[in-house]
Amino acid sequence: MCKCGCDSCGVNTTPLMLNESLAPKQILSEGLKHHMDNNKPLTEHLYRAGSTNYFNLWAEARSLYSREILEITNEDDLAVLTETNLGHFGILEDGTKVPLDFPIELNEAKDKPLNKPMRDSKGGKAYKVYVKDPKTGNIKTIRFGSGGLKAKINNKKARNAYAARHKCSTRNDKTKASYWSCRLPRYAKLLGLKSNFTGFW
Repeated sequence: MCKCGCDSCGVNTTPLMLNESLAPKQILSEGLKHHMDNNKPLTEHLYRAGSTNYFNLWAEARSLYSREILEITNEDDLAVLTETNLGHFGILEDGTKVPLDFPIELNEAKDKPLNKPMRDSKGGKAYKVYVKDPKTGNIKTIRFGSGGLKAKINNKKARNAYAARHKCSTRNDKTKASYWSCRLPRYAKLLGLKSNFTGFW
């Protein structure tokens, strides 16, 4: 039956589907089998957030999805798998292993979750974010934003102009300030900015 109850609109309510022509179901972990057998999206996770099984399941799903063995139809699951690195780990300069895109407190200081922008006025910029550098595996600080966009963050025309001017649709490198500047509206509430817009720009 469809989500709306009409049984006729053709909405696919199966969040996870295995392409058994590429791999048998036997390769799946018990956790992933549980989600599939119960039509349960990964964002309604079987395991406790932050546990080893939690990260392993996301990593497994990401690997299978990238090889087109696993089809994901749930929008929230897709967002996690395509827009975050949840399930992967980074190494800090002091050798500390930390999960990516999972809010935690690092040993050397508090309030340093990865990929979570925050206010910071050092270096002449308005914000900063900690990200994993894929080239080194280390965590680096990215400073971005002059604050100029925030005054027009609720102005659709201004957002579109900014996105076009800075070619935001092509900014996909998280280690660059342009990536985070283009996505400033998405993190408005996190940064304490008043906004009713939740998209990227």
